[in-house]
Amino acid sequence: MATKALFNTLVNWFIRQRIDQIEHFIKFPVETQEGLLFSQLFHAEETEYGQKYGFSTISNYQDFQRKVPVVCYEDFEPYIEKARQGQKDVIWPGQIKQFAKSSGTTNAKSKYIPITAESLEDCHYKAGKDMVSIYVNNHPQSELFQHKNLRLGGSAETYQDFNTKFGDLSAILIENLPFWVEIINTPNKKISLMSEWESKMKAIITEVRNEDVGSLTGVPSWMMVLLQRTLQETGKQNIGELWPNLEVFFHGGISFKPYKNQYKEIIGKNIRYYEIYNASEGFFGIQDQSGSDEMLLMLDYGIFYEFIPMDQYYSGSREAIPISEVELGKNYAVVISTNGGLWRYLIGDTVRFTSLHPYRIKISGRTKHYINAFGEELMIDNVETALKITCENLDVSISDYTGAPVFMTNSSKGCHEWVFEFTRQPACLNTFSDMFDRTLKTLNSDYEAKRYNDITLRKPIIHVARPNLFYEWMASRGKLGGQNKVPRLSNDRAYIEPLLKLNEL
Repeated sequence: MATKALFNTLVNWFIRQRIDQIEHFIKFPVETQEGLLFSQLFHAEETEYGQKYGFSTISNYQDFQRKVPVVCYEDFEPYIEKARQGQKDVIWPGQIKQFAKSSGTTNAKSKYIPITAESLEDCHYKAGKDMVSIYVNNHPQSELFQHKNLRLGGSAETYQDFNTKFGDLSAILIENLPFWVEIINTPNKKISLMSEWESKMKAIITEVRNEDVGSLTGVPSWMMVLLQRTLQETGKQNIGELWPNLEVFFHGGISFKPYKNQYKEIIGKNIRYYEIYNASEGFFGIQDQSGSDEMLLMLDYGIFYEFIPMDQYYSGSREAIPISEVELGKNYAVVISTNGGLWRYLIGDTVRFTSLHPYRIKISGRTKHYINAFGEELMIDNVETALKITCENLDVSISDYTGAPVFMTNSSKGCHEWVFEFTRQPACLNTFSDMFDRTLKTLNSDYEAKRYNDITLRKPIIHVARPNLFYEWMASRGKLGGQNKVPRLSNDRAYIEPLLKLNEL
């Protein structure tokens, strides 16, 4: 009892200290961000990138805007490759030894995001502690520290390459966690770092079914698969029966909206849901109000934020503005400069500000067409390339198409659903579907992982559209004309449902 009391006293002391720091950056957001930027510019001015763009000569934000370009991954990749091959002082002082392998871009199946000691400690781990601090501060009667946290990451295998390591971010985080964090987490590190998903899932269930779980942390789609399988293995009616002390689910990575009712049903009791906004590039936001769908933008994690209004972005502009100039209700592409060595880097997400005092955001989408209902991050570039390869191999021609997710239910897994209007149809639709699916796997590692053994995503559903279906649909929406385009991908079913209904007429 004395040990437990001491632990709670230390935790409460830390929480009070951190809440004071959060309140400080809420009160002084612009000053916090400017101080962070110039500290990092000074830190990196002797790097190759810093010397090329004159970091030492930058004395104000306008200099930074003018001298340092806004880049996407393809622009920045040559510098990342140098760092991956072990070169020192490329984008951040010293040698960067770890890289998070993330989903592919136009030119590559995967991208590699630098993870420095500073970004680990001052961003990712700090955010994990903040997530708990904010929650307990909001709910002082919480018994969170008396029970285990069930964590579920993605692929956890790391690989040695060029004397540096790369792998899933979750593997890097788990490998570097302090020992005291492992005490409150389940499954253990050995199981968490397993790479073969079927074996890993069985091992997780074997361990956690007898644990006293008080919180969940993970991506909603993956966690749903685990919870469903756990109920099957234990014979329990719902998760609340298995873990009566469960009180909160910390979730991120994809939208929670399609899963809300499913979780309410499978858990069988009222718990709290807290959203987090994290990525390989950094940890950006935490829901700071119970029951809200807004997230507090975390301004002291070693990330300097800029924003490009989406109306300008779509016209080809890369002119970014600082946080002091953003407006409520507008969609912005997010640009970051980080203690991980990324400089004015477009992460591909779009956000909308819901509050300016403090700065709170909602994730509004991606800068490109996408499907990310299950963490697969399927981009339009992946799909276009896969279709090109498939059509050429099978002598098929497509005039129009669209794709959308089919969300999980308690009795079925999710999948992607497609409507294709062919001008030259495949001899066998199943052959077309199989090749399209296989090719997508080769182009997108996250899609490949979600399709592995049908764990999260089952095979895609393909519908053949009758002739002129898309033309009639666009006409019904008043969207005929050269400037109006068929939406190729959507993260909800707003487009595909009316198309399917029209196709039945």
